[in-house]
Amino acid sequence: MFRGRSQRNIDGKGRLMLPPDFRRVCQEHDPDGRLILTNFDDCVAGYPMAEWQEIETRLDQIRNPNRQLRNFLRFFLGGAQEVVLDGQGRVNIPQSLRDYAGLDKEIVLVGVGAKFEVWDRGRHDTIMDQNFDDVSDALAAAGVEVGL
Repeated sequence: MFRGRSQRNIDGKGRLMLPPDFRRVCQEHDPDGRLILTNFDDCVAGYPMAEWQEIETRLDQIRNPNRQLRNFLRFFLGGAQEVVLDGQGRVNIPQSLRDYAGLDKEIVLVGVGAKFEVWDRGRHDTIMDQNFDDVSDALAAAGVEVGL
């Protein structure tokens, strides 16, 4: 499981050093360090290979998708690219994904459970400036306690 948040830089070649915990999760799922990066929610989402294969299996089971879902599949699956951790624990984020997410130099890497996200620092800061009280209230109403 991915969790935590860290500020990082992408080098001029598009390489990003993953934190040791993130590398460990990726390599637990695939000893060769293969993972999938794709576009999602204005960021780049990273999935360990095993998790990605489960997603593809579930999506493949959808029969007769409507146009909106077909367009989403084109976007999400069509943007997916396999990358491999190098010997230094870096991944090379393809240019098309960097362009989509507005990734230039300063980024924020966020663990969100089964995947991690790579955000442009400015976009991430804007999201984190929001007030999440209504979400906390909705979770509490659903019986999910997230506070002390």
